[in-house]
Amino acid sequence: MKYVDAFRDPAAARALAGRIREAAAPLAGRSRPVQIMEVCGSHTMAIGRYGIRGLLPPHLRLISGPGCPVCVTDAGYIDAALELASRGVEICTFGDLINVPGSDTSLAAARSRGAAVTVCYSPLEAVERARRDPAREVVFLAVGFETTVAPVVSLVDRAAAEGLGNLSLLTAFKLVPPALEALAAAPDLAIDAFLCPAHVSAIIGADAYRPFAGRHRRPCVVAGFEPLDILYGIEGILRQLDAGEARVENQYSRVVTAAGNRRAQALIERLLRPVDAIWRGLGPVPASGLGLRPEFAAYDAENRHGLRVGPGRDAPGCRCGDVISGRLTPPECPLFGRRCTPASPVGPCMVSSEGSCAAWYKYGRIATERP
Repeated sequence: MKYVDAFRDPAAARALAGRIREAAAPLAGRSRPVQIMEVCGSHTMAIGRYGIRGLLPPHLRLISGPGCPVCVTDAGYIDAALELASRGVEICTFGDLINVPGSDTSLAAARSRGAAVTVCYSPLEAVERARRDPAREVVFLAVGFETTVAPVVSLVDRAAAEGLGNLSLLTAFKLVPPALEALAAAPDLAIDAFLCPAHVSAIIGADAYRPFAGRHRRPCVVAGFEPLDILYGIEGILRQLDAGEARVENQYSRVVTAAGNRRAQALIERLLRPVDAIWRGLGPVPASGLGLRPEFAAYDAENRHGLRVGPGRDAPGCRCGDVISGRLTPPECPLFGRRCTPASPVGPCMVSSEGSCAAWYKYGRIATERP
């Protein structure tokens, strides 16, 4: 028996589903459904894969949040990367970004026309590319939440140690807690609680959500990605709502600690500083991004190449922004499954393996059925 099998036990899942229905029963008389936002794209995928929505009572809704780093990256960032590629700069990127549309085209399309766009499995591959051809500028597309910030930004230390003057980062790092603040403050959203992301929490620590939970009176539960993790997290949220509480519970203590990864936090603090950032679906959110500190400006692609990342244009009819802010479910987008499919994506929510639309498209048959 594998270790993970214990977190996929059908009998335990049925028992937890019964406890969820019991915990949700006192909340059934409300004027609207209870809405729990799963912030992380990996949660969205797991919820679809295991048919968790089909286990829930009808007055309890799980809605997707802005927890897919590719999905929240504005089209203007892709436009900036394309501009660099048009100047002969080699673009290095993780694979899930290559098909994300900019205002007019994508990096994959640019590569098919001869642009130097390299898919990397590790940030260190960008170092190797820069080392191999010192005469060519190399830019790594630094996109991600707190989970991936430390290994990506460590490229600055590596470049400095090796004296690589031709490597820089185009940063679009995002921070989860400020996004939760924006979601809680949105007047047209009615989010009762948050299922907090596991990988991000392993870096920032469960205590990072305590100021938010207290200020906005929203229960926050950190949960893992297995079906029993998610069901247990939902039950914990419902117990809090029924009791009128708003606390942070860490139900993923086998990975997440209260304080998080101090070594990663120290590296981030040394190299980066908070900056305002544009989120698809949320717009500009103050201090919700991370940019290189001024003393590392030589490794900042915007500074090095005289570039400015501005807002882009989404494809007409694409509702990705509404989907990842909980305003729509993917099937409510008029393009979903018609013009927009994984084979021909119109928006980033269908591109990424963590995208809400990709999850609904792949697992739509069991998204709302009892497994």
